[in-house]
This record gives sequence, structure tokens and C-alpha cells, in this order.
Amino acid sequence: METNKNILIIGNGGREYAIARSLRQDKRVKDIFLSPENPAASLYLKAKSFSYETYQELLQYVREYHISLVIVGPEEPLINGISDFLESHNIAVFGPSSQNAKLEGSKAYMKQLITELNIPTAMHKEISLDTINEGYKFIESLSLPIVLKASGLCAGKGVLIINSKEEAKTKLQQMLTGELFGEAGKIVVIEEFLDGYELSIFALSNGKEYTVLPACQDHKRLLDSNKGPNTGGMGAYSNLPRNLYNKTLESKIKDRILTPTFQALSDSKTPYKGVIFAGIMVVSGEPYLLEYNVRFGDPECEVLLPLLETPLLEVLESCVKGEKLNNIRFKNLCSVCVVMTSSDYTKNEKSNCYPAKIEFHENLQTQLQNDINVIDSQSHVVFANTSMKNGELYANSGRAIIAVGMGNTLQEARDNAYCLTENIIFEGKHYRKDIAYQAL
Repeated sequence: METNKNILIIGNGGREYAIARSLRQDKRVKDIFLSPENPAASLYLKAKSFSYETYQELLQYVREYHISLVIVGPEEPLINGISDFLESHNIAVFGPSSQNAKLEGSKAYMKQLITELNIPTAMHKEISLDTINEGYKFIESLSLPIVLKASGLCAGKGVLIINSKEEAKTKLQQMLTGELFGEAGKIVVIEEFLDGYELSIFALSNGKEYTVLPACQDHKRLLDSNKGPNTGGMGAYSNLPRNLYNKTLESKIKDRILTPTFQALSDSKTPYKGVIFAGIMVVSGEPYLLEYNVRFGDPECEVLLPLLETPLLEVLESCVKGEKLNNIRFKNLCSVCVVMTSSDYTKNEKSNCYPAKIEFHENLQTQLQNDINVIDSQSHVVFANTSMKNGELYANSGRAIIAVGMGNTLQEARDNAYCLTENIIFEGKHYRKDIAYQAL
């Protein structure tokens, strides 16, 4: 097997740090590059970095540093065609084409496709400013609460769940005029509210076949008990108990949702290669598709990768090369992650106390220095949004740090994650105290 491989990860958040951490444990990997830089990855994972302005400049760096695989973390570069460009220059890249990335880039497009395929989803209507009166009528026809989704990209924050029809009409008008969410909100999908529980389902596809990864559950709301505004994600966990996810439910998701989607894309001469995320709502044991994302979720990626027993490099290269995916192994463990944010996360007015210096308990500082050599530790830290000053790390405004706990049971994994959060201190630190509550 080829060794001394150089890997480039596009993106510098928690998801990309988790990918770099997993790859760093592979002896075949020589250098890991992140673009742009994640300062904590440079410090603790010995990652290198560079920035680029154009795809042509990116290509020059890929060739200069002898990059053998490019992994695209966030959705925006995928929608903008980074995979198409790299593949056209014979660069191996993990991430779908821009055509397939429209599944996330346009909720309107995604809804049109799955409606044509008879994939179960919420009753919905696509609205533009020209058809706003139809939107008002549709809102009147729905029971409360009402869901409004910006069709474009909003970093996971473009979904409003509203308990008043008058407020829903007001927010719809604000979205369509660009007052809310800018250009991303100028097409809105109005949906009925499905009352159930959500699952995050990830599938890896090599363009010919796919395999489903262990199910996760994400916590989108800012506050405990699922209150407060939607966020990019406040925590996640896996493996799920059988009352939330089992083989029967998995078969329904595959047969009714994933298989028809992959088959339709293949029939359209745009076979899907990469990872796809299906946001599922389970209502009375029946799965409904809420959305597709075209990359690993964040923070779901942070709980999935520590469970992976097969080397991540092998998994990603199999997808890129179109090789078999049926030998992917996962540890029989549970994992929980807790996201620590700044106090001003989701607020319009930003605090002037960020960046805020991060302090670690002495034992944790030692663990961080040895992190890449401690593969089986019960907990570890993922750095999402930090900066460096005078050799010390600072938490930036937003989702800053993720505490990941592992264990033989979900309770043990959860305890390990929350124990870790107590050993990390920065001004205004906020985190939910009830991650994995639905399972526990």
C-alpha cells in the first residue's frame, strides 16, 4: 500500500479538525494540509496550511505539495464546483459534483426531485416574491407550528419554526425581500410541521453502490429542552438505542429514500460520489425526508469518525476510486459530543470579549499535546473556531470547541464528554446540558 501520502482538507472547522485527527493516526499519511488554517490543528495535529484565491492557484498548491487526495469539508465549495474542477485536472477528490451538490444548495430543487420520486416528505410549497399571496394562503391552510426554509445556504440557520400564522406571513415577506437571510431566502419552502423525532443518516457512495453509516442524532436548538433559535448544531451522539433506530427503520429509509435518490442520479448520468446526509423525521415509526446535505454533518462527523475502525483513508479512497464499500467496520462503542460556543452565538450584537483566551486543566493540556498518539482515549477535544496569539489559543465568536466522549454505554460516553467540558474554560462559554436526552 502506498505510503507518505499528503492529504488536503478544504475547510477549517470542527468537522475538518475531526477528519484531520482521524487521518493523523494513519501511518501512511505524511502531511495533512488544511485550507484555510485551523490554528489548533497546526498546534496539536502538526497540520500544515495554505490559502488560495482561485481554483487555478489551488491546483498549483496541490501539485507543488504532491497532494494525493483532496477532501472537501463544507458545502459551499462543492456547490461552486471545486470537485468538478479538480477532477478535470486528474486530482483525486472526495466530494460530489456541483450538479449533485444542488441537493443542498437549493432546497427548492431538492423538494422538486424527491416529489417526482414519491419520496415521503412534509407537505410543502415553493414560494418566490411573485407568488407571495399563494404563500399566505398555504400558511392559512396549515396547522401550527409552521416551518419556513430559506432555499439557499444559511450555515444551518435558515429554518424558522413559527407558532403564529401572522408571524409566519411577516417572516415570509422578510425572507423573500432579502431582509432575512439575504439572497439565500429569496426563494422559500413553506412546510407543514412533522411531529416526531429527527435522525441524521449518512451514506457513503462510490457512484455505483452505497453503504449507510451508524445513525446519529443532532441537537439543533441553542438551549436545553430544544428551546431557543436553530443553530449549526449544539451536540450529537451515536450509537442510538433500538427504540430510536433499528434494522426495520433502516430498511425503510434505504428502500423509500436513499435507493430511489441514488438511482435517479445515476439514471440522469450524474452518479453520486461522496457522502450524503439525509435529515430524517420519524413519525409513528415512519421516516420522512426533511433535507439532504452533501457533506459530513457538523457536529455529527465528530461522533462518527471516532467509531470508525476501518482507516478513514481507505474509506474515502474507496469512494473516489469506485471500489467496494462493504467492509467498513465500526467499533461497538457509543460517542457523544458537546459543542461549546461563545455567549453571543446566534445574537445579532457581537460581544467585544472575543477572541477569549482558552484555559485547560493541567491534565487535559498534557493529553492535548499527546492527542495523536492516544487513539483509544475516553475523551478528546475538537477545535472548531479558534485563533492563535502569542502561542496561546483563543475562542472566537461562534461554535468554538467540541468535547467528545466515548464509552461502552451512551451514559458513559455522555459523562466523559461533559467531564471534558468542565476542564475547558473561556469567557462566556455556553453549552447545552442535555445532549442525548432522548436516548437517556
